[in-house]
Amino acid sequence: MNSEYILLSLVGGIALCFVLNDPPNRIHPISWLGKIISSIVPLLKRRNPNQEKLMGVIFTLFLTIALTMISYYFSIVLYDLFGIVALLVFSILVLKFTMAILTLETHVNSIIQAIEQKDLIKARKNLSLIVGRNTETLDRTHILSATIESIGESMVDGIGSIIFYFSIFGPAGAIAYRIINTLDSMIGYTDSYHYHIGWMAAKLDTLSNYIPARLCAVMLIFSSKMVGGDWKNSMLIMRKDHNNTPSLNGGYPMSALAGALKVKLEKIGYYEMGTSIEPLSIEKCRNALTMAKVSVILFFILVSIPIVLFLSIVGWWKILYV
Repeated sequence: MNSEYILLSLVGGIALCFVLNDPPNRIHPISWLGKIISSIVPLLKRRNPNQEKLMGVIFTLFLTIALTMISYYFSIVLYDLFGIVALLVFSILVLKFTMAILTLETHVNSIIQAIEQKDLIKARKNLSLIVGRNTETLDRTHILSATIESIGESMVDGIGSIIFYFSIFGPAGAIAYRIINTLDSMIGYTDSYHYHIGWMAAKLDTLSNYIPARLCAVMLIFSSKMVGGDWKNSMLIMRKDHNNTPSLNGGYPMSALAGALKVKLEKIGYYEMGTSIEPLSIEKCRNALTMAKVSVILFFILVSIPIVLFLSIVGWWKILYV
């Protein structure tokens, strides 16, 4: 195993994510993972909150470690039996099934199309597929705002973090992160039913996104410079408003986008970021999507390549895939 394999895997996986749609849910591994989680969570419920939290911790750690180790040893066996080409194909497919570049674009375009048709009911319904908030009463402005916010968040948990952990640990790293993120998206809530069970999943997700969120925000600033956004304002708003969200990480990419687009993003009753230098529009959504896509390439060039090459110099890949 060497750095060339990791870099080729990243190039192939990212390229595939740009051009090929995800398969139907019935054959998507992440959908299967979601079904496993859904079936087990009710079994973890306890009357005692401390016992319930303990069950959630055990479940989260066991599922994450077990599936990660299975994928890790599978990659080693695959390499030993069939060689580097088979491992390369496996790694590219791992990236395809764990990243959501084209999926994000598809969802955003469906929202934009509904707004263009002046069908706010359909736009709200399409938006509800990618955000956790109640979309039923959102007006056009707040639909656009939520769409851009989702692009920023997805840049981290749907793309950047996957590339980051693949660059350090290979396919097993991407799989480990996707398990944690899927657990958080399903049980990492603060309502009474999920709070104790999902406590560990939420903490792990916050921790694992800490570095990638900040790196993605920087990439968005760079990308805004390349595609005609206001990179100086992006930097200014990120510094000023990144703490406005309840999330420790989500405010970084969202505020960077708000500044680059010169708009105000708002989740009613929760936070605001940016200033209304220019109005929110469909074109702003498209620009945000373009910045996110350019940021993926920049992340690979400016973050992944240096990480992979440094780890190669210190002999990491020989240790990891001994």
